Amino acid sequence: MQTLCDILHIEHPIIMAPMFLVSNEEMVVAALQCGITAAIPAANYRKKGEIATAIANIKAKTDKPFGINLVVNKSNTRYKQQLAEIVEAKPAFVITSLGSPRQAIEIAHANGIKVFCDVVDLKFAQKVESFGADAIIAVNSLAGGHSGMLTPEELMPNLVANCHIPIIYAGGIARKQDVDKALGMGAAGVSVGTIFIASNECKVSDEYKKAVVEYGAKDIVMTRKLSGSPTAVINTPYLQQIGNKPNIWERLINSNSVLKKFAKSVMMKAGMKKLYDSAFKATYKTVWCAGVAIEHVHSIRPIKEIIAGLTE
Repeated sequence: MQTLCDILHIEHPIIMAPMFLVSNEEMVVAALQCGITAAIPAANYRKKGEIATAIANIKAKTDKPFGINLVVNKSNTRYKQQLAEIVEAKPAFVITSLGSPRQAIEIAHANGIKVFCDVVDLKFAQKVESFGADAIIAVNSLAGGHSGMLTPEELMPNLVANCHIPIIYAGGIARKQDVDKALGMGAAGVSVGTIFIASNECKVSDEYKKAVVEYGAKDIVMTRKLSGSPTAVINTPYLQQIGNKPNIWERLINSNSVLKKFAKSVMMKAGMKKLYDSAFKATYKTVWCAGVAIEHVHSIRPIKEIIAGLTE
């Protein structure tokens, strides 16, 4: 089975995970210079042409491979425009999330771009494999942001035994021993996000970075209030105030198939605005995405040092 190093011709089998609002061009370039790869969410760019410009900017600084994360379900009203920009600008790979990647795989492959697909269970893993995905990103229950529901011990052996394409382990990686454990479970590589929030190159607020340093694994909770999908966040006083479970109206809407699609789109837009305000402003209404890997974040450091902790 190919490793991530074989697929992308990189030194270390590590992806700096695409993080909504967190990932930026400077972080990607720093990661590539250290021998790993990285990706940025298309959702971080709001105007037409910005994705293509970002890809061009990174390519002007390095010839190392990197990717773009694309939400492929109907909640992403800019999907077609984003996919067209990505195909035109040609990053090395696309990571698909939250929907069927069939069309994205077909179009990306026709343009020489590899596709890795986020999955949370065997059923979806086998489906994306049948579509021709180049690799599976196995998102487990330890991941920050949009998280899986299965533990690594439940998810990885099942995928390794039943899938025939490389599997990238995602969730809870903070140290070299975590990387080694994932590779020992049969992973072709790992995807690492949370620990890079507390980096010098990251542009989120100091409050967000300090929260990643000061809170621990016990402070991570799951909420469906941001996008309708399970999302791992830090249990701040504000989150404790609003709760992390759907209220009666949200439950009623989710039980109605007609209202559910509309409501999920509205909820996602409101949730994304809340995340934006929390990430870049000093506000008591803090909703910060992160995973249990914050347990091992003790300071704000350069990306070079963080990667050294994963590889040396």
